[in-house]
Amino acid sequence: MSIDFNKVNGLVPVIIQDNQTLQVLMLGYMNEEALNKTRQEGKVTFFSRSKNRLWTKGESSGNFLSVDDIKEDCDNDTILIKATPAGPTCHAGTVSCFNEDTSKGFLYQLEKTIAQRIDSNDEDSYTNKLYKRGINKVAQKVGEEAVELVIESKDNNEELFKNEAADLLYHLLILLKAKKIQLQDIEAVLKSRIKK
Repeated sequence: MSIDFNKVNGLVPVIIQDNQTLQVLMLGYMNEEALNKTRQEGKVTFFSRSKNRLWTKGESSGNFLSVDDIKEDCDNDTILIKATPAGPTCHAGTVSCFNEDTSKGFLYQLEKTIAQRIDSNDEDSYTNKLYKRGINKVAQKVGEEAVELVIESKDNNEELFKNEAADLLYHLLILLKAKKIQLQDIEAVLKSRIKK
């Protein structure tokens, strides 16, 4: 990586993007020292123009941004960091500083919630209870939901159809967890099928 810090008076803009949903979370600035610290520690560190010092995102809130990937743009004067947020990115408590809490990428958030309920053995969670019944019961539930979706597709009630489609996706995510497969693995298969 050869960012030209001199080109822009020592500070370059840094776009932070959620590694899973690809949602833009925030924009900050880095000098060379902030970039080096980010690389070394694996947590996004900016140069705060208002504080006039290095500032690690989450140092007071605990909502760190763990670095997954760092890229530079074609002009070597902007950085894109894909990160995994440990909580809301914006100080206002929202996912994005652009006040854009979108449903795009929500399946990844749901996948994470399902994993948390199962991994923490949440006794009150329907998801965990179904998972604990074993792969056969989870697969059976996916089959039931698929049949219900087919039945609703033959009628004209759009709300019932959407609800059955949601039920199928939800239970499919539980089945993927049971099989130790992630949604991104399925996306990769679909992407590989696109004819170029």
